[in-house]
Amino acid sequence: MDVNHYLRRLNYTGPTTPTAETLRQLQLAHLQMVPFENLSIHSQEPIVLNDDALFEKIVVKHRGGFCYELNGLFASLLRSLGFEVTMLSARVANDAGEFGPEFDHMTLLVTAPDAPQQRWLADVGFGDSFNEPLLLDVREEQVQGDHAYRIDPVEDYLLLSNRAAGGDWQPEYRFTLEPHEFPDYEEMCHFHQTSPQSHFTKAPMCSRLTKDGRITLSGMRFITTQRGVREEREVLDQAEVNKLLWEEFGIPQVSQMNSLSERR
Repeated sequence: MDVNHYLRRLNYTGPTTPTAETLRQLQLAHLQMVPFENLSIHSQEPIVLNDDALFEKIVVKHRGGFCYELNGLFASLLRSLGFEVTMLSARVANDAGEFGPEFDHMTLLVTAPDAPQQRWLADVGFGDSFNEPLLLDVREEQVQGDHAYRIDPVEDYLLLSNRAAGGDWQPEYRFTLEPHEFPDYEEMCHFHQTSPQSHFTKAPMCSRLTKDGRITLSGMRFITTQRGVREEREVLDQAEVNKLLWEEFGIPQVSQMNSLSERR
């Protein structure tokens, strides 16, 4: 792991001592600089779950990825800096509140050596969710901006929920603390790359956090949210898609990606 190269990819110049504050700053930087995207799935690029392949894709080639890639490589960075990191299996909630299968999502349990009794839930691979790590063992709501988050024991799981200001609690995913490694996620990673039932195969998308909101390219729509104000416009053609990927997400043109403009 070339830590300095990874930190340059994150445009990160903050502390690297393995503390809770370093973890907070690293997660925020990762969300702002490395997009959550599924472009490999739509360009016939196989997703390989090992540190070398993910480093080449995300750091060297300046790409993003989905949960197994982003959290998998982030775990390696954190370990290189001295954190203790455990990969966890999470089951994602759908709009009806039903949960997907095991290994539907990878999230991370992180502890810092200066405070091993303080456990954190870290996640740079779930799209629009908590921006800073959450205290795993706190049962009260944890407020970040205009959203609040909770982690509650429910049956044999810990349930992560969120609530927008004035809204109701909505489940995001549930997980256990059983440790896992990359091979455990291979089957679901393959499913999400190939199955028509996977939402990742339906249309290309790319999304990242900004300092005052979020930007997302979803199919032929470009969506910006700035200080709570959402705007959406149609993208004209593939040339504009490529321009947005480069100018807004820092992603070079993806080789052999299926044309989005042909899917109107």
